[in-house]
Amino acid sequence: MKEYSHPPLEEVTLPAVMQALSDPCRIAIVRTLLEGGELACNGVPLDISKATRSHHFAILRDAGLVATRVEGTRCMSSVRKEEFEERFPGLLELVLQHEK
Repeated sequence: MKEYSHPPLEEVTLPAVMQALSDPCRIAIVRTLLEGGELACNGVPLDISKATRSHHFAILRDAGLVATRVEGTRCMSSVRKEEFEERFPGLLELVLQHEK
């Protein structure tokens, strides 16, 4: 069973976060998770392949934005909202306000 690692937020840099948010698919993922809470990766409506979806989630996870846990056969992801708000106040609100 796959286990996911997540960087400590004190090691996450603003440039890494901004790079992760530079793609419209990744912004859509973060917005969906912020609005819908924890979801399985396939619960985020995107018209992309499974491999590309996994790649985008990995980038968000490596940037410290998303936490993923295994629940049976599903990988459940959520935004590290409280931690992230403490480290980068207001940034997630800007993501929510971004035009679709």
